Amino acid sequence: MASVMQREYASFAEFYPVYLAEHSNRTCRELHFVGSTLSLFFLGALLLTGNWWWLLAALVSGYGFAWVGHFAFEKNQPATFKHPIYSFMGDWVMYWQMLTGQASF
Repeated sequence: MASVMQREYASFAEFYPVYLAEHSNRTCRELHFVGSTLSLFFLGALLLTGNWWWLLAALVSGYGFAWVGHFAFEKNQPATFKHPIYSFMGDWVMYWQMLTGQASF
């Protein structure tokens, strides 16, 4: 299967199976989940406090945990660098699937 970084995609439906294949390492998926969960908490803190520093915390936790997962465990480059919109969408679809048991941790 071609790397998510090596081609263009006509749709998110075409992109997502390749995206999932780029997340085959369990630790990488777990780090994505932790980072996304923290991001949601930090966005909630932003809404409650109006302090915009929480947005920075949300971005750093979401991307930071994911990128550590890719570079240290998955040994590949995050899709964010070439496909930022589809990658962002994929993160949240994968998050929802893990949360609801449709995808494994």
